[in-house]
Amino acid sequence: METAVAGNFDVIVIGGGHAGIEAAYVAARMGSRTLMITMHLDTIGIMSCNPSIGGIGKGHIVQEIAAFGGLMPSICTKSYLQARMLNTRKGPAVQGLRLQIDKYAYNREIRKALENTPNLTLRMGMVEQLLIADGKMQGVRLRDEAVYHAPSVIITAGTFLNGTIYIGKPTHSAGRQGEEASTGLSQSLIDHGLAIGRLKTGTPPRILRSSIDFSELKAQEPNELGYLYEFYPHKVKNTLSCYVAHTNEKTHEIIRKNAYRSAIYNGNIQSTGPRYCPSIEDKVHRFADKTAHHVFVEPESIDSQEMYPNGLSSSLPYDVQEAFIRSMKGFENAHITRPAYAIEYDYVIPSQLKHSLEAKTINGLFLAGQINGTTGYEEAAGQGLIAGINAHLSHKGKNAFTLDRTESYIGILIDDIITLGVDEPYRMFTSRAEHRLTLRHDNAFFRLMPKAYELGLIDEQLYTDFISEKEIVMQTISAIKARKDKEKVFALFADINTNKTTLIEMFGEMSDRALMNIYAEILYEPYLIREKHDIDAVRAYRELQLSPATTYRNLPGLSRELQEKLERYNPETIAQASLIPGMTPAALSILIIKTKQKIKRGL
Repeated sequence: METAVAGNFDVIVIGGGHAGIEAAYVAARMGSRTLMITMHLDTIGIMSCNPSIGGIGKGHIVQEIAAFGGLMPSICTKSYLQARMLNTRKGPAVQGLRLQIDKYAYNREIRKALENTPNLTLRMGMVEQLLIADGKMQGVRLRDEAVYHAPSVIITAGTFLNGTIYIGKPTHSAGRQGEEASTGLSQSLIDHGLAIGRLKTGTPPRILRSSIDFSELKAQEPNELGYLYEFYPHKVKNTLSCYVAHTNEKTHEIIRKNAYRSAIYNGNIQSTGPRYCPSIEDKVHRFADKTAHHVFVEPESIDSQEMYPNGLSSSLPYDVQEAFIRSMKGFENAHITRPAYAIEYDYVIPSQLKHSLEAKTINGLFLAGQINGTTGYEEAAGQGLIAGINAHLSHKGKNAFTLDRTESYIGILIDDIITLGVDEPYRMFTSRAEHRLTLRHDNAFFRLMPKAYELGLIDEQLYTDFISEKEIVMQTISAIKARKDKEKVFALFADINTNKTTLIEMFGEMSDRALMNIYAEILYEPYLIREKHDIDAVRAYRELQLSPATTYRNLPGLSRELQEKLERYNPETIAQASLIPGMTPAALSILIIKTKQKIKRGL
């Protein structure tokens, strides 16, 4: 059958989830004629699971997306229901902003923003085949036989590649509940030599708000903040409350008795799920000594009566879900509006990608989001941003843009999945950052906005305001250090909310984020100097080649654990060795010294 050519573009984005959104938005803003193809225009940016954005580590990624002028941060500002800064009892490096989002408002605002983005065209449809010739992208073919040509294609398929949903024993093909899975694209990837794996994730049931007795639950207090993810200040207005509930021994007993009916335990699901977001049956099994687990009860939308019980993901049958939920305090009369389910899906082994997120063997093919083995809206959006930038640069014949793991959480994410691979859905935490004192949420703009400006993603006014704030911060830090009472003044920064007026009177008007930045820079100063030294040392030797014949067993100065890991991973360079979990600057120094000694001896 002959097929008519439907159109020519510079960049084609497959998928309308959070990775696809950022990829299409940034490519179009950089000037590429961009086409986004998604199965349903009405579900662009819909939150399939938790209606929240941010948190520890994840919030850092969103802050970095903001530094590049990405879409997610601004839509958060327009659609949040509650704002909380997590980990406030700890230092600023490991704190993280988390927003409860109105999922339907977010969906509406995202679609509106994309429809009004110059150079961007939206098209409903399902991509069945990649068109590749001589190792180069040519375009895509849709199920309806339409063909679109482009030298750069970004796949952001989420959980839709051969997705299978499990609720108890019954299974059915779906990308998410109520939506068709993509069945042709995986085969097209395989046909072009890419290795595919299988992963699992899941979502809790949704519960009717009016059927919950909130008097039995504890309300989570929001924070009164003066900023969200965007650069400019924002006076937070919290609209709806979130609550904390708990499972109990009766809940656990119901789950244990019916575990054989769960797809996770009856053998139906063979793939690995996210370790840090397990199903409730998995938690009951793995933590058998625990008599209760937290359940965070969160609103889905101001326009909806559905509540999201965060912590109750499950693949148990409906009748068991209803029984264990009604065993919880405050949920005795709970009505399930949508059952929980597990979903299994294809992903591409990410070691087949470059740090630009381009496939090593196919020029112009980029992958971003869950297709790379990650989990979470934020991780997907961060990858989409980088893939979109590089898809534009690729067809322009320009060098790829990458972020180093020493300068951003997005860089850590990409470095981790490409170098170490994934054996479970990857989730970002601050603990994954070797230099987390340097990579804080409060200094994301300082770290990355100059790069965004060079790429043309930041307008002149915003950049001028950023430079002004940066100068104020640096001048204030110098002024504090020069004062005789600097310890007393610095102590005021420990409680910015209480002392904000005093601090502004002393140093002039500035944002809450700038005040936090000043506090963190002074608080961590000696450690930041040490981190910079470690970063410079590793950078100087990062391409230093390690001999494949090196024996790490019994190497003096290395722990037994690191010896075993080095033997297992067998890194080719110091840069790769630095990514091994648990690797320390001291251990890297030993490797550098030993390698240089071998080179000197001509070994």
